[in-house]
Amino acid sequence: MNKGAFACAVPCLLFLLAALIFTVLKGKAAILISGFNTLPKQERALYDRERMSQDHRNAFFLWSVIMGIGAMLSYLVSKYMAIVAFAVWFPVFLKDVHLDEEKAFGKYRKSTN
Repeated sequence: MNKGAFACAVPCLLFLLAALIFTVLKGKAAILISGFNTLPKQERALYDRERMSQDHRNAFFLWSVIMGIGAMLSYLVSKYMAIVAFAVWFPVFLKDVHLDEEKAFGKYRKSTN
């Protein structure tokens, strides 16, 4: 296996493992989300944990697919296809990263009606 395929295969497997953890644990996996685990328990109760877990599961699956395709193309076509895979993955990753708590969790807040 060439270095490009290996460089994509390892993150692919790690993302797939994370997606499976979020699939199995469902709403309980929300505690694994960075930033959410630091909120006080009373504030955590205000958020839809199931939806948070589903969105993170879907993101991990998408990242796994991108890296899996990169690994296959690196193995079959050229080791430099790994660079393309990382170039595609990075903006998708950055789309989901938020430093502001409201931006990160605001869409998951339960309505008080």
